[in-house]
Amino acid sequence: MRVTTDLWISALLRRVFGAGGFAAVVKRGAIEAGAVFVLTRSRLGEIALYGPAPQTSYDSAKPDDRFFSLLATAADASVLDARLEREKKFDPDIWVVEIEAGAVPVEELISVKMS
Repeated sequence: MRVTTDLWISALLRRVFGAGGFAAVVKRGAIEAGAVFVLTRSRLGEIALYGPAPQTSYDSAKPDDRFFSLLATAADASVLDARLEREKKFDPDIWVVEIEAGAVPVEELISVKMS
């Protein structure tokens, strides 16, 4: 059984804070099953947007895991903000979480699948 998005987000925030980073929910979506987008900012100013991985990334043995893929990187936050606005118009129930992971790689906080 897959946990609710609300509970998964809470666990993500705890992992980030436990690793010495910072995280904030920018947009709350559907509690039960909203899609999650993660906006990461490094301390050097690099910005990246991760979104739900394609269905082909999921293993039939572990269908309840959440996987992410890198959607875009940018030096200018407005480019990624525009992308998120388009996602919100397509699906108003999305969640957006912004994290600054600090010294911990993002891949240790969320499951990233390489395309």
